[in-house]
Amino acid sequence: MSDPAHPEPRRLDAWQLAIRVVAMPADTNAYGDIFGGWIMSQADVAGSTIAIEAAQGRVATVAVKEFRFLAPVLVGDLTELHARMLAIGNTSISVEVDVWAQGEPDPKSRRQVAHAVFVYVAVDAQGRPRTIPRPTTPAV
Repeated sequence: MSDPAHPEPRRLDAWQLAIRVVAMPADTNAYGDIFGGWIMSQADVAGSTIAIEAAQGRVATVAVKEFRFLAPVLVGDLTELHARMLAIGNTSISVEVDVWAQGEPDPKSRRQVAHAVFVYVAVDAQGRPRTIPRPTTPAV
């Protein structure tokens, strides 16, 4: 059995479950739906998990290239955020995030509620951009 603290290397361009959280009443807007800013915040955190792994360290969000709200999230919805790497440059990483919600305990209520693309930059301890290490390929 594998140790969850030391997982096998993953493909960062494959979809991964990054966050699973229940939407709470404190996160609602004036109309009783979950506030869009809460959804954006969760998506940024989800995307950063992929970026941190790819950059092998600290990253900073530098752009939201796209963010679409597709359906409301309701209080009590189980919200899942899936992320995958789209591109990696010298210092930046683009990550796609899809947000899904489901009313508990009804799996038929599962629906996509948002889609986003974030750009992160690898930064050093002083917050300056740094080069992203490239994986070394084994000699043949």
